[in-house]
Formats: sequence, structure tokens, C-alpha cells
Amino acid sequence: MCRSIKTLANFEPPATDEEIRAAAVQFVRKLSGASRPSHANELVFDRAVDEVTAAASRLIRELRISAPPRDRETEARKGQERSRERYARVDA
Repeated sequence: MCRSIKTLANFEPPATDEEIRAAAVQFVRKLSGASRPSHANELVFDRAVDEVTAAASRLIRELRISAPPRDRETEARKGQERSRERYARVDA
């Protein structure tokens, strides 16, 4: 899956409409293989983004999660640490 698509469920505060739409755009880009659609495909691309956004919004709203909500700042720090470890230079 595309690394730029972030988990949006079970956060406090909840995901915004803009975050959900941004994830939908990334998903449609990945599926279509195009970061920007040609003029001929612009309408179907935009319609797909709208449909994925609607489906993702419903999913996030309707999920029932028993775990406590995650904190965005804490999760961001964890991600940064994973990145540091992943891309750390190993001295020989």
C-alpha cells in the first residue's frame, strides 16, 4: 500500500474531511498509476476520488473500536523514530 496513506481511524481528534479526501486521492492515484489524470480521464478520476472519500468517511464513522483513541502527536513521534531506524546509516 502507498506509504503516504495514513491510518485515520481511532484518533483523537477524529480525522478531518480534508485528511480523508487526501487519503482517497492517494488511493486513486495508486490504483490508476497516475499522479494527475489526463484531460480525457479527469472526470472519472475525480468521480473515483469522490466515491472513495464517501466510502472512507462512512467506514471511519461507523467503525466500532474498543481500544482507547490514539494521540496524533504520539503516533507521529513513533513514525519519526521508525523512520530514523529504517534510514539510519550503519557504520562499518
